[in-house]
Amino acid sequence: MTWSIDFAPLVPVWLIIAMTLIAVVIVGLSLWRGQRGALVRAAAFAALVIALTNPAIQREDREPLTSVVALVADRSQSQDLDGRKQTTDETVATLAERIRDLPNVELRIVNAGRKRNSLQNDGTTLFDALDQELSDVPPDRIAGTIMVTDGQVHDIPEQADKLGFSAPLHVLVTGHAQERDRRIVIDRAPRFGLVGKEQQVRLRVEQAGEGIDTAPVRLTIRRDGEDVGVRSLPPGATVDIPVEITHGGKNIFEFEAETLEGELTTLNNRAVITIDGVRENLRVLLVSGEPHAGERTWRNLLKSDASVDLVHFTILRPPEKQDGTPISQLSLIAFPTRELFSVKIDEFDLIIFDRYKRRRVLPILYFDNIARYVRDGGALLVATGPDYAEAGSLYNTPLANVMPAEPSGGIIEEAFLPRISSLGARHPVTRGLPGSRSAVPDWSHWFRLVDTYDHHGEVVMNGPRDKPLLILDRQEKGRVALLLSDHVWLWARGYEGGGPHVQLLRRLAHWLMKEPDLEEEALRASSRGHELTVERQTLADTVDPVTITTPTGETQTLPLTETEPGLWRATLHTDDIGLYSVSDGERTALANIGPANPREFANVLSSPAPLTPLANATQGSVRRLEGRADTAIIPRVVALNRASSYSGNGWLGLKMSEASVLKGIDRMPLFIGFLGLAILLGLLSATWYREGR
Repeated sequence: MTWSIDFAPLVPVWLIIAMTLIAVVIVGLSLWRGQRGALVRAAAFAALVIALTNPAIQREDREPLTSVVALVADRSQSQDLDGRKQTTDETVATLAERIRDLPNVELRIVNAGRKRNSLQNDGTTLFDALDQELSDVPPDRIAGTIMVTDGQVHDIPEQADKLGFSAPLHVLVTGHAQERDRRIVIDRAPRFGLVGKEQQVRLRVEQAGEGIDTAPVRLTIRRDGEDVGVRSLPPGATVDIPVEITHGGKNIFEFEAETLEGELTTLNNRAVITIDGVRENLRVLLVSGEPHAGERTWRNLLKSDASVDLVHFTILRPPEKQDGTPISQLSLIAFPTRELFSVKIDEFDLIIFDRYKRRRVLPILYFDNIARYVRDGGALLVATGPDYAEAGSLYNTPLANVMPAEPSGGIIEEAFLPRISSLGARHPVTRGLPGSRSAVPDWSHWFRLVDTYDHHGEVVMNGPRDKPLLILDRQEKGRVALLLSDHVWLWARGYEGGGPHVQLLRRLAHWLMKEPDLEEEALRASSRGHELTVERQTLADTVDPVTITTPTGETQTLPLTETEPGLWRATLHTDDIGLYSVSDGERTALANIGPANPREFANVLSSPAPLTPLANATQGSVRRLEGRADTAIIPRVVALNRASSYSGNGWLGLKMSEASVLKGIDRMPLFIGFLGLAILLGLLSATWYREGR
């Protein structure tokens, strides 16, 4: 409740001013001439002027508004380290209780520092959340802000006036002064690289804290989960690390620095980059036997791909054919069989035999070289016809050691629809081929199949009577595919509508060349925004749940759901940025949420320094929440109306608001009514009486 004097003039103000000037002149002349009653006349004029201004005593009934205090709790990922989260929870709970005990105070708790569904800002943002929370509060009602944080804040205003209020900012810093940490920083990493070539990754190992040894740091390098090298790096030095791109698709490289004794966290000791391997040119050797209707199917398919360097070796005239043609007219140049099958055989990515049978063109030694080439990691595709069942079969060469099936000598010649086997429905080479999902495959018939027995490997397609049609097999480091029919050309020619020959043959070639996307058993992890997607490719009927390790070291189990045969998938929404590890017990996959070098982990050491200038500019304070026994010492909270300082030893001050809301007004006029009339008549009578004597 407040009292005041208010004026409500009965006539225009200019008229009151004019009358006042006239009265001053009249009273002045009376005093100058020494007339009697001049002072009484002056009092009468004054009473008249005051009456015209209509003064009144005004009483306002006001209700004081609450003072708003913001208590900001840093919930960023760095607060999960070294017990900071527990300290923050205890401090916020204690301060909230003490603030609520203060009279006429409204408390607003702000949990900030971790932005959901956004990777635009990968650091700790406290002031953005504070501004949103106080957007509906007038600046004069804000009594102050108390922040509980590790000090590493990335949206600090440059000046105090940018806060939007004039109240103290107090900062309570979690963590300890003796912290130390080591981390890897990726300065430059290529996105693509040629298979078989090296790329340079530029990085450095940084460490901070007290009493850290400057000895070289041991850096372990892994590719796709396997160790490929170890380096010793001086701390702080930027170095280029050569990495080899070994296959097409995603090559995942992991760099891990050895643990620093007593460091705050090892989560930022690892960094992962992904380089997409691109094959410069695929070198393919195609060996065609006797001419047949589908001979050009393989050649046309391979020549249509600009990234394929094709060497085509065709036998048009076998040595036993005697037709009198002069030797000088048989060929223009001698075909370099020795160079292809002995000297440079390891330079080929894939060797294809299309209906080839022995005709004393290639010596037995060359087939032995091909078998060794496969065992050492090469790829061999054999597309057979009747030749595979005859005496000149490739199985009657050293290639038999790597072939997945032995011919029985029989040939089945009848119309049949190639079908995906139960295993092939889960295999990435044949899974989901166009036309295969219906009960009766939507593609044309074939009419010939080479019968085999004693097969091993993976039968992914069947022919008539469930006989193997396409067999995939591994031989030590290499791979072999055996196609037991020469009628794939019917699909290429569009017979009865044709079939997916391009998809099948390309997948087959890529599987032989070990493309990661076509591996039968694989665990993959990828990210998009805050979504972590886990895929498990397997030929098994069931899969176990995977274990996910978050950037903060926490683990959780994630069950997978079969989305299509052989492919299981699950998606997890994540709030934390950083490196995620996914494991099924045998395989491990890595994925990074957010940028490779997030600001949140650029410096995880707690520090009062970043917020000290702003706190000082607002007459606030910055102090650590630790005592002699490593226990948090939480200061008292004091409400102050006006003060030159809002902090002291063991206490924090809040600037209480003087804002209020008006509930009602009472007005009592002074010169209106009988009181005013009596005073005015009394003074006029006194003037007349004095002048009349």
